[in-house]
Amino acid sequence: MKFRGVYTAIITPFNDDESVNEECLKELIDFNIKNGVAGIVPCGTTGESPTLSHEEHDRVIALTIKHVNKRVPVIAGTGSNSTAEAIRLSKHAEEAGADALLIVNPYYNKPTQEGLYRHFRAVADAVKIPVIVYNIKGRTGVNVETSTLMRIVADCPNVVAVKEASGDLNQMKDVIAKRPEGFSVLSGDDGITLDLIKAGGDGVISVASNLVPDKMVKMVELALAGDFEGAEKLNTELAPLFDVEFIETNPIPIKCALSMKGFCKAVYRLPMCELRPENEKKLRQVLEGMKVI
Repeated sequence: MKFRGVYTAIITPFNDDESVNEECLKELIDFNIKNGVAGIVPCGTTGESPTLSHEEHDRVIALTIKHVNKRVPVIAGTGSNSTAEAIRLSKHAEEAGADALLIVNPYYNKPTQEGLYRHFRAVADAVKIPVIVYNIKGRTGVNVETSTLMRIVADCPNVVAVKEASGDLNQMKDVIAKRPEGFSVLSGDDGITLDLIKAGGDGVISVASNLVPDKMVKMVELALAGDFEGAEKLNTELAPLFDVEFIETNPIPIKCALSMKGFCKAVYRLPMCELRPENEKKLRQVLEGMKVI
């Protein structure tokens, strides 16, 4: 499976009592698919997976797979800082019918490069479906070095892509230069997606596409087709959103934006909480200026 295009890191909407709003999740999935995204990614960072119970995590993934119903691929977020837990989550997602898995760097315990290699290999060996390595040092405290990633890829045939959110374009270019044929490099940062595609990357696992999937899809399609002038124009139009969606910790701003659009309620689980009033005002001004709301 070649991963190319825009994959939405879908939020997990909550009711006022903080239970998962399953109907709202289905509506958001339909909205994204209708607007042309290449796939749906439940239970990632944007899906507030750290505050979901194991039962909820399994349920959200299974519900997403069932509702998507093969219209697009579902890439299930099943990473953990415990290898055994990541394997359990991954096996469940595979059994539920996920098309691929997104496995984040183990966080907080800061493994060595050897530990990272063994972690990703153990998860990949435990399943048969494709695995995407999710490299995000800012969240996890550890970077998957390019040499480690290439070692994982060489030894694990089902590791077929990386979501690069290291923030280091030079590292991304190094991965692109050294990757084997057919290996996908996806941006984990909306704002750097165009630069990554210009360097030979394949697309994005996107936060912004929750809200503006049509614009994100068009921008990435133009870039992948080599129309960088057209892509630049759209990227410039989207830049204020790319900035404001991280005005506070993701997914606080994007969920607030979706609530302003009427898609869900701005309900979070602690330790995530609502936007500060001054930042909510800035977010609203950006969305109104872009005519998103």
